[in-house]
Amino acid sequence: MYWNRGARHAFAAAIIVFSAWAVAQEGRGDVVYVPTPQIVVDEMLRMAKIGAKDFLIDLGSGDGRIVITAAKKYGAQGFGVDLDTVLLRQARDGANKEGVAERAQFVEQNLFETDLSKATVISSYLLPEMNLKLRPRILALKPGTRVVAHDYHMGDWYPDEQKDIVVPEKKVGTPGVSYIYLWVVPSRVAGKWQGQISASAKDVPVELAFDQLFQILEGSVRVGTQSIALRGRVTNGDQIEFSTPAKAGPGNERYEFRGKIAGDAIDGTVRIGEGPNARQGTFTARLTARGEMRRASDEVATR
Repeated sequence: MYWNRGARHAFAAAIIVFSAWAVAQEGRGDVVYVPTPQIVVDEMLRMAKIGAKDFLIDLGSGDGRIVITAAKKYGAQGFGVDLDTVLLRQARDGANKEGVAERAQFVEQNLFETDLSKATVISSYLLPEMNLKLRPRILALKPGTRVVAHDYHMGDWYPDEQKDIVVPEKKVGTPGVSYIYLWVVPSRVAGKWQGQISASAKDVPVELAFDQLFQILEGSVRVGTQSIALRGRVTNGDQIEFSTPAKAGPGNERYEFRGKIAGDAIDGTVRIGEGPNARQGTFTARLTARGEMRRASDEVATR
């Protein structure tokens, strides 16, 4: 299971360092280059749902295979950053050979100094401590930005999707297996909101309080005069869903909310009750007091 991989990830890091003599390049990169197998590249891009409208930034791009594949197979644009001049030359030659040089560019640059603001997709094959260093900048990007990584996690920011694939030729990390993780930058909804539910030809005031841990939500919803606990999540960057426990709301009814986040507003639907007697309605809410996104830990989580 994913949460028990700490020992394997630590072992992977040790192998990568130990293998430096075998794979070091003539350039001056800070990280020993270990290429991502093409089967992993293909699955990373599939999980990221990359398309022709996307702009991909690959952090530590190596020979450029991720950016080149995204440009050739999906029509995406983007660039890779690396400090190894030999690998950068290989990447540029590869882009020219595949006829995608206009859409796949490569820059000699420290990945921690790279402007990420244009990215709709970010890809990486970096150790956990590097991912964590990048994490605050990634979370500040536009909601809906996708981040896909090979083998290494982002601490307590749990992935929205993960997949293990068999890669017989893989010799580093966990030999023969690659772990692929996908995160979607969530909208920030932590704080207090006020609005109303419209159902059964009447309007009822609603107050929401969200405590947010990345995409995971807890808090409370006050419907009329009764406050009820809620649990939910932000999905796809700007979609929100949350609900109350069964028989906890007014009239012992369950409330299920689904909506779209647009800045300081949420508009959506609500389902009240369960079974054939459930009622459908709409709800709106506006932010009244911004809160801070909670972080359980900024340390590398033990898996």
